[in-house]
Order: sequence, then structure tokens, then C-alpha cells
Amino acid sequence: MADTFHTQVIAILPKLRVQALALTRNRAAAEDLVQDAVCNALSARESFVPGTNFGAWMHRILRNRFISDLRKQRNVTDIEDVPASLLSTKSDHEDRLAVKDLAFALARLPEDQREALVLVVLQGMSYQELAELTGCAVGTAKSRVFRARRQLEAWMVGDLPADDKLRQRAVALRDEANRRTSLARAGVSNGSGAALG
Repeated sequence: MADTFHTQVIAILPKLRVQALALTRNRAAAEDLVQDAVCNALSARESFVPGTNFGAWMHRILRNRFISDLRKQRNVTDIEDVPASLLSTKSDHEDRLAVKDLAFALARLPEDQREALVLVVLQGMSYQELAELTGCAVGTAKSRVFRARRQLEAWMVGDLPADDKLRQRAVALRDEANRRTSLARAGVSNGSGAALG
């Protein structure tokens, strides 16, 4: 049984990483969360019933570990805590800007909606599996995904209030990226012969 258990743990690691990243919004924290969840699973492997849904069992362990860690910290990060590297724009390509906008919008979704969207859309989890994992009704799971999709769509087409901090930040970053690109294309220098950038 131990070999089968370890094989299943290894096989589910990529999906756990996606879920952890959706929950933590930080790559290093996500890796730590996955590692802690795997340690919890290994120490509790005797409680797993062979033949049941191993993926749902592991996702629940990861989610419970995340909630436990949040309770210990007693502070939830917000958009102001996103590292500057995620907010900077290295290129004026539309696809990169769209990905940045999507990352901002995903970070703003309520945790339960963000998690539901990632598990269903990116990982292909069924609504039934999501409901079992999160301990809610199937209708609630569907509703969370629907609301998350609808909110993301609204944000992605620019349906943000003018005083929204996210919008202000995204506009400032986009303006700065466009300014630098324009200067680089025009060959403007900073007086020492080196192009601005």
C-alpha cells in the first residue's frame, strides 16, 4: 500500500501546486503549503481508505492546512501586499498585459470563488468533487464558479469603478510601460548616451 500511496502523492503534486498558488497567490508560500500538506498526508496515510477519491482527500488536506495557517497568522494579504515584481510590466505586448490584468482580477476574487474557479476550470474537477472537497452543496459550488467567472469577465472588460485601487495601479503600470517603450523606440537617451529604460 505504501508504494501505491507514494505514487499517488507524486502524481497529484502538480494539481496541488496549482491549488496552493491559487490560495496563497505567492509561489514560495505555495511550495511551502504543498510541502506541509504532503507531510500531513504522509503522517495520516493510515486514515486514507483505498478505493476512495485520493485527489479529493489530498485537496482537502491542502485546503485545511491553508486555513489552519491563516488562523495562526491572523492576517490576510490584500492587493497592497502583492510583490512589485508581479506588478511591473516588462513588455508592451497585449498578451502580457492581459495576463497581468487577469492576475490582478484573480487576486481580488473572494477566496472561495478563486479556489472554486481554479479547481474546476484549470484542474478539471467536477462540481460534485468541488462540493465534496469544500463541504458545500453542489449548487453552491456551481454558484461560486459562476460568480467568479462573471466577476472576472466584468473586470477584464474594464467594469471597475474609477476610484478602484486595482484599476489605478494597472493604469499607472500600463502608462509607465508605454512611456518607456515609446522612449526606447524613439531612441531618446538620458544624456549619457544610454537609452532610458
